[in-house]
Amino acid sequence: MDLGLHARTALVCAASAGLGRASALALAQAGVAVTITGRNEEKLAIAAKEIAAATGAKISYAAGDITTPEGRAAALSVCPSPDILVNNAGGPPAGDFRDFSEQDWQEALNGNLLTPIALIKAVIDPMIERKWGRIVNITSGSVKAPIPHLGLSNTARTGLTGFIAGLSRQVAQHNVIINNLLPGAFDTDRLQKLAKIEAEKSGKSLEEVVRARAAGLPTRRVGQPEEFGAMCAFLCSQYAGYIVGQNILMDGGNINSTL
Repeated sequence: MDLGLHARTALVCAASAGLGRASALALAQAGVAVTITGRNEEKLAIAAKEIAAATGAKISYAAGDITTPEGRAAALSVCPSPDILVNNAGGPPAGDFRDFSEQDWQEALNGNLLTPIALIKAVIDPMIERKWGRIVNITSGSVKAPIPHLGLSNTARTGLTGFIAGLSRQVAQHNVIINNLLPGAFDTDRLQKLAKIEAEKSGKSLEEVVRARAAGLPTRRVGQPEEFGAMCAFLCSQYAGYIVGQNILMDGGNINSTL
């Protein structure tokens, strides 16, 4: 399927690995010139080179912490007016809310609520002027069903969901389309990190925890990043113009609900 994205430009955050990289790869395969961001410049440069080699697309990168003003400025200096913005940032740590400091809460809100809002603010008016724009926010299945030990993430990401619910409907008339993509268990470093924490608490091996997680899903497996990337690219495509303010859940059917 031709997604109608040839000659478009995209800024994809936290894309040196995991779901961000998978999204950047899928967009590049669709003909998009992609700028990726990440904290580790060496890993970022390798990812950009590999994505370019695999797709033939123009891939640029901007090293820096996207959750800081300096990191956002660096990204926007390389890709100042993207047609597509994919917001993504690492999730805050797990734990008991009683143990979280005020600083922990501030950092969670900054990374997973205020940072995506700041990037949207920076790019949305040019999108409106061009009458074309796509924004996808990578959030979490926890906004549908909160995860007990991820209180920081539950709170920040749900806040972003509320903001997007309003903004997406205000700008849709300009063909600026905003949606959220909610991952469940995917085969990424994040899953391994959370599984390691659970393993240490339970006394089980990491492999046992990961197998149990997969066995508890209707699919009996965790998701693969390329599946997520393909959905992200579709939400950025010419065919997504009537999908507005939605929370697209990709969790292998883990959250059991009728709607």
